[in-house]
Amino acid sequence: MTHTRYAFVKAHWHADIVNRSLDGFLEIIPSQHVDVFDVPGAFELPLVARDLALSKKYAAIAASAFVVDGGIYRHDFVATAVVNGLMRVGLDTGVPILSVSLTPHHFQETEHHKHIFMQHFVEKGREAARAAIMITKLRSNLVA
Repeated sequence: MTHTRYAFVKAHWHADIVNRSLDGFLEIIPSQHVDVFDVPGAFELPLVARDLALSKKYAAIAASAFVVDGGIYRHDFVATAVVNGLMRVGLDTGVPILSVSLTPHHFQETEHHKHIFMQHFVEKGREAARAAIMITKLRSNLVA
């Protein structure tokens, strides 16, 4: 029996928060069915997602990042570029790409904000896993 494989790509920036999305994902999909890849930041997510999609090894790919206003550049520009890139990868390759790339309106490096977003990323990881399972089943029924 073959097992469905999923890829989970996560950005290293704000790893303490972003890694929690993987925790949530693995609550739903067992780790033996998930290959995990780390990238430096959000901008690298679409490129690596594309490479993974082209490998034809994965039924779906989740991509996770936390893009915040660092005061140097417009974080909304980065977030838009990343999400648009991920969408393009999915449409161009036919492999579902699930975004757990979030951009809060307000984030401060306080323990309170970190805790809130860590918990939020766990739930977003669960949602991505459920979506991965759902889209995989839907697409397999369409082909069958």
